[in-house]
Amino acid sequence: MPPLGLWFNWRLEGTERVPAAGPLIVAGNHLSYLDPFAHAYFVVEAGRRPRFLAKRELFDNWFTGMVLRGAGQIQVARGVGDNRPLLAAADALERGEVVVIYPEGTSQTDDPGFRPGRGKTGVARLALMTGAPVLPVATWGGQYVWRKSGRQSLKFGRPIFVVAGMPLDLVSSGVDAEDREGTRALTEEVMDSVTVLVDDLRVRYPKGWRQG
Repeated sequence: MPPLGLWFNWRLEGTERVPAAGPLIVAGNHLSYLDPFAHAYFVVEAGRRPRFLAKRELFDNWFTGMVLRGAGQIQVARGVGDNRPLLAAADALERGEVVVIYPEGTSQTDDPGFRPGRGKTGVARLALMTGAPVLPVATWGGQYVWRKSGRQSLKFGRPIFVVAGMPLDLVSSGVDAEDREGTRALTEEVMDSVTVLVDDLRVRYPKGWRQG
């Protein structure tokens, strides 16, 4: 990712929390089309190769679609009840890979502070199915660059923050992957962890860059 790595001023925190080997689910917030590149950059800088469980709309964009398909990422069609993406992600985790998921499933929000919304339970179900830990990883700054509504600003040197929290062991909860209430509660735990990171990044983001 050399062009993006040179164009933006990246601040990556917590790459040491990505294990050197073994399965890992990265749960991220979703602000913009830049997010897959931000989370991929973070995982690559940690010494691993990411696989994405990403919504189909990201593949519809010519540029992100080209990159995601070329890297063998997992496409998700929302609202059709297709369980194949989850099974493909489980297979990747069983092989010891890193899978990146956006539990919100969309970058659209009415929240002026861009706080994470309600997450879908796939992240919890996947963790319980495979035993993989969940690492909350938040990003900030991409919403000023590239949202669904169109390009915002490609100003050179814009700070893009990516930070990891503490890994979550959802398996120790004893919840079954088919338990709807249990997986909902665990999903809220994951989203709460991501939200804490987002709130911290919002405060720390340089004031002069808090616009397009």
